[in-house]
Parts: sequence; C-alpha cells; structure tokens
Amino acid sequence: MREHGGNLDVAQRTFGGQPNDWIDLSTGINRLPYPSVDVEPRLWSALPSRSDIESLHEAAQRAYATDAPIVALGGAQGAIQLLPHLSSRGRARILAPTYNEYAAILSASGWDVTEVSDLQALAGADLAVVVNPNNPDGRRHDRGELLALLPRLGRLVIDESFADAAPDLSLASEAGREGLLILRSFGKFYGLAGLRLGFAIGCERDITALAAQTGPWPVSGAAIAIGRRALRDDAWKAATSTRLASDCLRLDAAVRSQGWTLVGGTALFRLYETGDALAAQEKLARRQIWSRVFQQRPGWLRLGLPGSETEWSRLAAVLSR
Repeated sequence: MREHGGNLDVAQRTFGGQPNDWIDLSTGINRLPYPSVDVEPRLWSALPSRSDIESLHEAAQRAYATDAPIVALGGAQGAIQLLPHLSSRGRARILAPTYNEYAAILSASGWDVTEVSDLQALAGADLAVVVNPNNPDGRRHDRGELLALLPRLGRLVIDESFADAAPDLSLASEAGREGLLILRSFGKFYGLAGLRLGFAIGCERDITALAAQTGPWPVSGAAIAIGRRALRDDAWKAATSTRLASDCLRLDAAVRSQGWTLVGGTALFRLYETGDALAAQEKLARRQIWSRVFQQRPGWLRLGLPGSETEWSRLAAVLSR
C-alpha cells in the first residue's frame, strides 16, 4: 500500500494506544463532520434505484454550480482508478509534488508518466493532472491559465477534492467542454470519508464511459441519502467554511512556538517545514496525535485541523512541552 495519511494502525504499533485514544490529524478530513442522519431501513436492504442516484447527481450539480454531466463514484479515488481506461495509453504528465495515487495507477496501466513542477510543462500530454488546491502544499492555480491549457492537451483532469471551501477555484461550471474532467471528493469537507462518495464531472462522452465502468450501483443507498442531504445544506457548508478559515489561523498560531514555517495548505490541512519531520511527528505521537510526514521531503509535516475544543487543548499541551 502506498504512503497515505490515516494509517493509525502504524501509529498504534509504534506508540501504543487504542484507536479512540488518538487524534488523527494525518489526513485532510474535517474532524467536525456533517451530523449523522437517520437512514431509512430499506436503504440497507434494497438496491439503489436509478431515480435515487439521479437525485444525488442533481444535488451535486447544484452544490458544485454546474449543469455538466456527472457521475457518483466511490470517492475521488474511484475515479482515479478508472482514469487510465478512458483513452488509449499515451503520455501522462502530473503537476507534482501531489497525491501519489495518480502516478502509480497510470504507470501500472502502461502510461508513460512524467511528473513536472511547472504548469506550462503539462502541454503536449495526452493526459494531464492538476490538483487544485494541491495536496499537500495547497498550491492554487488560476482558472484562466488552466483553461488555456485545454487546446494543448488530450485531456485535463483537475482534482478539486479540497475545493469545497474555495469555490472560486472550481472549474466545474466549465466541465461540459471536451477534454476537461473534474473530480470532487465528498468525504473530506463533510468529514464522512468512510461513506466513500465522490463525483466526476465532465463532457457527455467521458461521463458515459465512466458510468459504464462503474456499473448500475456505483454507491450505496446510505451514501445517496446522506450525501444528498448534506450537499443541499447550504447553511452548514457556509458555517463550516467560516470555521475552517478561522481554525487555519488558529493552528498556524499554535505551532509558531515550535519554529516551524508554513509551506502552504488548504482549509482542511496545513503543511509546515519543521527541519526534522520525523522528530516532530514522534513528539506528537507520544501523546497520541498522529500527523503526516513525506519520505521525499524530510522536513515536511502535514497537520489536519483539530475538531473539538478537547482536541485543540490536547494539541496545545503537547506543543507547550
């Protein structure tokens, strides 16, 4: 399994404790999730109907401000798994450093994969991938610059998994264009990663091809019911976006005493240069707070945002030592 956050089993083996003892800040998942909702018993025993799935699609289109074709999948990861099969193998270029599944999955499927550090270096690729805002450094890209790349590419995939709190970055409204595919994660912003829900938004041809690969029941009845309700809850989304913006500043202030410098981040995580990320991770882990380090960047430590005041107090106590 490739290196990811959320690997609490690794933390437990090394530092002890039970899962409930830990504050998992190793992912970019909202730790104050959308309130759990009652799910009708029939949704656990019946297959989702076509009208159920279509109602979820309509809720997502409204939430993401698009009328382009859309398909629900098992998280954004579900779409990433299918990307290599949308067209014939060719040259793929990925704006890096970024989420490591793209390069691995495309390479395993026979694509010629190159990671580049400059947006313009994507030009000429049969498939280009940009995560906006980026994971893990929060780098943002101008909508106009991204659209200007389209004529120079076979297909442009923009992963907007962390864009819920930054709607001005989204190109979902442009996703009906040939060659543009937008991926959205539901679980991160709504704090329900275990629901395994995400969406691909694109032109009719691409969405039809993805839907054909996912089969008739791409997501569960429970995911449809919960996702539909959450996506329609504008008040919760606005309040959460406001809270996250404040909490980012709060976390930056909390780590200042450590001498760490902010590399970047999104509304759901912050990335710091610590000088020695493994030492910083160990300091936190000895008090059951888990963080994310990066093998290729020995100084980088990524922290998600604590949720409850109890979590904030525990983090502050560790940092004060």
